Amino acid sequence: MGRLFGTDGVRGVANEELTPQLAMQLGQAGAYVLSKENQHKPTIMVGCDTRISGDMLANALMAGACSVGANAVFVGVVPTPAVAYLTRKYKVDAGVVISASHNPVEFNGIKFFDGNGYKLPDSLEDEIEALIRNGMQGIKFPIGAGVGKIKYRTDAREEYINHAIQAVKVELSGMKIVVDCAEGAAFYTSIEALKELGGDIVAIHTNPDGSNINANCGSTHMEELQARVVYEKANLGLAFDGDADRLLAVDENGKIVDGDQIMAIVGNHMKGQGKLKKDTIVATVMSNLGFFLMGDKNGIHMEQTKVGDRYVLERMREMGASLGGEQSGHIIFLDENTTGDGLLSALHLLQVVVETQKPLSELAQVMEVMPQALVNAKVPNHKKEHYMDYPEIADAIDALNQKFAGEGRVLIRPSGTEPLVRVMIEGKDQRMIESEARKLAELIQNIML
Repeated sequence: MGRLFGTDGVRGVANEELTPQLAMQLGQAGAYVLSKENQHKPTIMVGCDTRISGDMLANALMAGACSVGANAVFVGVVPTPAVAYLTRKYKVDAGVVISASHNPVEFNGIKFFDGNGYKLPDSLEDEIEALIRNGMQGIKFPIGAGVGKIKYRTDAREEYINHAIQAVKVELSGMKIVVDCAEGAAFYTSIEALKELGGDIVAIHTNPDGSNINANCGSTHMEELQARVVYEKANLGLAFDGDADRLLAVDENGKIVDGDQIMAIVGNHMKGQGKLKKDTIVATVMSNLGFFLMGDKNGIHMEQTKVGDRYVLERMREMGASLGGEQSGHIIFLDENTTGDGLLSALHLLQVVVETQKPLSELAQVMEVMPQALVNAKVPNHKKEHYMDYPEIADAIDALNQKFAGEGRVLIRPSGTEPLVRVMIEGKDQRMIESEARKLAELIQNIML
C-alpha cells in the first residue's frame, strides 16, 4: 500500500477507498498527533464541502477525535480557506476539511491544518500515518468524562465573509459580475460577500444537492460561464472550484483569465502600491513561460517551486513573500490567509479592475500566454514516480528537450493525487506541441502499463 497522504491530504473514492473507518482512524491519529504537546483538552474544527459523503466522513472523523479525548467543532459547509482562517482565529488545536476540491462527487478527501492554519508538513503526516498502520499503539482511549464532545456552529461562515471584505477594500457598485460557485462550498459565502460590497451579481450553480458538485460547472468547466458573461454584458465572470480555494476569471469578451494572469495583474498592482513583499511572486514550474517573462520585464522576482500549493506556501514563508500560487487559480495572499483563497483572490482582482478603471481584457495583456499542451499518461500509481527508469522514455524526453531548447520547454511530472504522469510542452506552434505531447504521453502509457 502506498502513502496515505498525497499533495493535498488523503483522497479517494468515498466509501470505497476513503471509508468511514479510515476517516475515524484519521480523526483519532490526527487529534492525537496535533495536540499531544498540549496539556489541555484539545479542540479540532471540522468543515466540509457540499458533496453527499461529507456528513458520513465528517461524523466518522469527529467520532474518532472524541474517542481520544478531543472535542470537535463542526462548522458545516464552508470553503477550505474559511477553515484555515477560523482555526487560527479561534485558537483551536487543528482544523480539518472534508473535501476533494475540484474532483467529481464520488471522490472525497480529508486534509488537516495545524493550529496556525497551515497545511501539515510531511513529517506530521507521516506520524499520523504511522499511528494508523500500527493499530493506534500508544494512544490512550479515555472513558467517562474524558471522552470528547461535538459542538455545532452555524455562524462561522459569516465570520469568514467579514474577514474577507475587511481584508480587501473594494466598492463594487456599478459592476455586473457573473459568479459560478460549482454547486460547492462557495455557494453562500462568495455570493453574500460580493453582494455586501454592492455588486450586481448573477449567481449560477448555487443550488448544491450533494451530487452535483463540479458537474459541468465551476473552474474546471468554464464554458457556461464564458457564454453567460457575454450574454449578460457583464464586466467579468468568476469561477470557483468545489471547496472554493481556487479562482479563475472570464473577461468581458468571454475569454478565460487563468491563475498566472490573475497573479500577474494583482502582483503588478501590488508592486505599484509598495505592497508586494520582496517584489516577489512564488509560482510553480507549471506556470506559463509568459508569466516568467512578464516578471523579468516588470522587475518582479519569480521564485519557482515544484508543483503543489503546499510547496508554494513553504517557499513563501521561507522568503517572507506575500503573493504566490498556481496556474490552476490556487492563489495565496499570505498577509490575509494561510492557504489558497478563492474569495480573497476574487476581491483582489476586482480591486484592480475598480481602481484602474480598465476592463479585465486589457489588464490581462500584462503577460503574453505562450501556447501550452498538457496530456496525461495513465500509469499504475506505484510506478508513476519512476518514469525515468525506462531508457526509451528517458531518451524520448531528452530528444524533446533538445528540440524545444530556446523555443519553449518540456516538463514531465507525476500527479500528486492521481495515477497519472503529466506531459506539458510549451512552444510557439500549438499544433506541434500538442502532437509531441500526445506522442510522448502515449509512449509513457504503453511502456509503463
